[in-house]
Amino acid sequence: MTTSVYKVNKGINRSVEFKGLRAQYIWWLGGGLLILLLVFAILYISGVNPFICLVLIGIAGTGLFIKVYAISRKYGEYGMMKAIAKKSIPPVVKVRSRLVFIQLNYEAVAAG
Repeated sequence: MTTSVYKVNKGINRSVEFKGLRAQYIWWLGGGLLILLLVFAILYISGVNPFICLVLIGIAGTGLFIKVYAISRKYGEYGMMKAIAKKSIPPVVKVRSRLVFIQLNYEAVAAG
């Protein structure tokens, strides 16, 4: 009779990480590489010299890697979503009438 050996998963509730990239940045890098592949195919089919295509895609790919890794280091796993959400918060909420507060007071009295 053989005994079974089970590996314990010690990464439970952790985000996915690949070569230093965490969470959504992996998808961003993959999407960018897919777009670069499509751009290369379009340039190649259009008749552009293949060496020029390779150089252009190589430069764009290098820039993509540098930018995605920089964003990943700067914002971390959830920081970029928080930064985008922070931009959508208005700096000031202006209320030109006290009617809003009076209605809230009446609703509180009626409920209580």
